[in-house]
Formats: sequence, C-alpha cells, structure tokens
Amino acid sequence: MQNSIINNIKGDKLIWAISALLAIFSFLPVYSAASNLVNISGDGSTFAYFVKHFMHLFLGFSIMYGVHKIPYRYFRGLSMVMMPVVFVLLILTVLQGTTIDGANASRWISIPFVNMSFQTSTLAAVVLMVYIARYLSKIKDKIITFKESILPLWIPVFLVLALILPSNFSTTAIIFVMACALLFLGGYPLRYLIAMGLAGIVGLAMFVLVAKAFPDAMPNRVDTWISRVESFFNGEDSKEDYQIERAKIAIASGGIVGVGSGKSIQKNFLPQSSSDFIYAIIVEEYGLIGGFALMVLYMWLLFRIIIVSQKADTVFGKLLVLGVGLPIIFQAMINMAVAVELFPVTGQTLPLISSGGTSIWMTCLAIGIILSVSAKREELINKEKETDVDNPLEVLSEALED
Repeated sequence: MQNSIINNIKGDKLIWAISALLAIFSFLPVYSAASNLVNISGDGSTFAYFVKHFMHLFLGFSIMYGVHKIPYRYFRGLSMVMMPVVFVLLILTVLQGTTIDGANASRWISIPFVNMSFQTSTLAAVVLMVYIARYLSKIKDKIITFKESILPLWIPVFLVLALILPSNFSTTAIIFVMACALLFLGGYPLRYLIAMGLAGIVGLAMFVLVAKAFPDAMPNRVDTWISRVESFFNGEDSKEDYQIERAKIAIASGGIVGVGSGKSIQKNFLPQSSSDFIYAIIVEEYGLIGGFALMVLYMWLLFRIIIVSQKADTVFGKLLVLGVGLPIIFQAMINMAVAVELFPVTGQTLPLISSGGTSIWMTCLAIGIILSVSAKREELINKEKETDVDNPLEVLSEALED
C-alpha cells in the first residue's frame, strides 16, 4: 500500500520534499514548547500535544494528497460554489458573539461530533484567492472597466474582509495585500488597485471611529490593534511588549548553534511559544544556523512555486499557483519578522511548523492545489513522450540511424 501511494504521488517532487522537511522538523520545537501549554492548562502531557500535532499533520498531508489528485481546472467552478459557503461560515462565526475582555474574538466555529474547532478566515483566504485567479483568467486580454469589476470582483472581496475584520485585523490585512498583489500580477489596472487601496484605508478608518464611538454596541479588538502598534513604535510596556522581549531573549540566548533541542528556557515564559512565537524557540534551541536554514526552506519553496507557475499550461493555472502559494511565504516572513521585532505582533502562525490544526490544514490545501497544477504539467510531458515513441516515422528514422 505504501508503494502504491508513493507511485501515485504526482506534481513537483521538490515541493513534496520541502513540505515533508518542514513538517518533520516541526515535531521537535512543538514537542519542546508544549511543556508551556501543559503548565498553563495544568493537565495533559507534552506527549499528548505531540500526538495531537501528528494527527493535524497527518490529516493535512491527507488533504494535500487528495487535493493534488484533482485536476486543477475543477477549482474554477469550485471557487464559485465555495464562495457562498465561505460567506455563511463567516457569518456563523461572527454571530457566535465570542468575546475576550469585551472584544470580539469570534474566529473559530466548532466542528460537530469531533470536538474540534476551525478558523473560518483561513479557508476564506484560500477560496478567495482561487476565486480571484478565476476572475483574472476570465478577463485576460479583455478591456475591463472599473464599473464592470465591482460586482464580480470587489463586492465578494470586501464582504469577506468585512466579516473577518472585527475579530482579526492582521488576517484581513494579509488577505487584502495578497489579493492586490495577485491582481497586480494578473494585469488588473494599477490605477484601479490604487483607488481600491485608498478605499480600503478609508473603510478601515471609518470602522475604527465607529467602533471607538460605540464600543458597547459593537465589541471589537480595535484597542488591541492600537496597543500593538503603539507598543511596537514607542516601546511602551504591554502584553505584546512582554512577548517581544521574551522572544528577543530567546533569540539572543540561541547564539550561533543554539542551546540544544528541548533545552529552551524561554518556552516556559513566552506565551504562544508553540504557535505565534515558535520561531524564537527554534532560534534559541538551534541557533542562527537553524533559523537561517528554516528561512532557506521557505525561500526554496517560493522558488519552486514560481517555477510551477511559469510552467503552468494555462493563465488560470499560473495565477492559481501564485494566488495560493505566495500567502504561505508571506505569512512565514511576517511570523519571523514579529519574532525579531521587525513587525508588530500579528498572531500569525508559522506555516507547517506551528501547532494548530486549521493553519496546517489550509496550508496543505494550498500546497495540494499547487501540486495539482504541476501534476497537469507532468501529464502533458508524459503524453508528449508517448506520442513521440508511438510515431512510426520517428521509430523508422531512429532505426535507420542505428
């Protein structure tokens, strides 16, 4: 059965290898950092978190394997079907009304019967990027006016962003930036993008003003966002500043080669040490060598994503790979930048490394889509080879040369 699965693996083998390396490496820092989760919760064991992480990765790679077997052209239609589903899921998430310290924290919905939660915004991000790739491929080589693109493009984009914004500004910002980047790469007029970027800034400002004016009517996380930005620029004491200070101590303690696997001290003091700040723990335990090696893996993955995009046989395939692939690398860079205080605290995880089921599953879903595009390229190459071999004139010519 194992050989059968391996033989059925298609697509870019280096992307498979990089994904596997990231996943395998993740066990060490997650197992190490899990001790902090055990201390906080007061129950369970580090091994239980290790098993949970293994199950998340196992399900994630199962998703990757299953998705990469689907011909990527089907994702065009699936994006249309999934957009209404995404809207419903986001609305259900918002209507839960979950609050933490009076702020909107409705990010997850519970999956019935399995006692697990799911962060709907991550699914929305992947589906939206596929939808945008579909739209761009549809209007390719056509003269499109701004008015014509409002309903099919910008209304769905801003509906998704509006439903995510009250509880998760960083995810909203990343989705918007990545959507604009894909639109730019897809040839959407730059002047329209600038206009919508300004409209997005105005919309955000209005939301902040309304939320500050009516805090009881609309619980939000605006104060948290402002606190994080002020802490980043002014160095004021706050929860976020405490996290950054501990992360910097961990990185400084790691030196060149690190203190050794499982020997991190700051994992016991750093909140979210197994998710948002796992990069700091990695550098502490494996040093600058380990941190740099991890960065190289992500850059290698970016390189392969670009290669697959360039070799795709259709415009939709090219844009699809960039649409779901670039956010993975962008999120990884933001996570690392936060750990070294180059960026305010965002709460973004490190793809395929941090603990957390939703992040792993959606990253694997995106990689599976990329592999589906590269698998189609392999299929076309194999058909060309078979055609060449079966060509009787070519066979006769080769025989005469011999």
